Amino acid sequence: MSLFTAIALFFVVFSSSAQDKKAKALLEQVTSKVKSYDNIAIDFKYSLQNAKENINQDSKGNVTLKGNMYVLNFMGVTKLFDGKKTYTIVPEDEEITISKLNENDDNAITPSKMLTFFNSGYKYTMDIIQDVRGRKIQYVKLVPTNAKDQRKEILLGIDIQTKHIYNLIEFGKKGTKTTLTVNSFKTNQPLSKNQFTFVPSKYPNYYINKLD
Repeated sequence: MSLFTAIALFFVVFSSSAQDKKAKALLEQVTSKVKSYDNIAIDFKYSLQNAKENINQDSKGNVTLKGNMYVLNFMGVTKLFDGKKTYTIVPEDEEITISKLNENDDNAITPSKMLTFFNSGYKYTMDIIQDVRGRKIQYVKLVPTNAKDQRKEILLGIDIQTKHIYNLIEFGKKGTKTTLTVNSFKTNQPLSKNQFTFVPSKYPNYYINKLD
């Protein structure tokens, strides 16, 4: 190896290490900001694309989070987690499925983890900065460390000023691209005392399927 090549390699490695530290510091700021709020309410857009399979789908949804509890409304289905059980409510079928939280499944990406999922299981580096309607969005590239993961990489867009997640772009190994864009990010909202409580009387004619 020539001296020039060795020096060039040193600077490449040093630069990459510096970027990793910057990426880690930014992700830690995002996590700290999320944990500082009593609750979070998000309206989002979800896009699924796969050119090979001729798939192009767009959907909208919203989720309210408080600690590990959440209420998610997406594609006509409501999913509620009260801290112990998950209630999946499907009005079209008039059916409710009740299941317990699998505490051993650390890899499950639930709404309560969606803003901090990146803290384990990924290698990360700083990526590009984009100007989105006057907002500076810094992207961090996440690569799953598990070789069996069907995701090739994830680009996490972070608003530099607020340290809130703006969007998440996921690239699958089979050509699928999914994008989740945050349209509205509200914090510390006044919530009903039954916000995360399942009230059976609201669904008198529904079939209830208890899995546990």
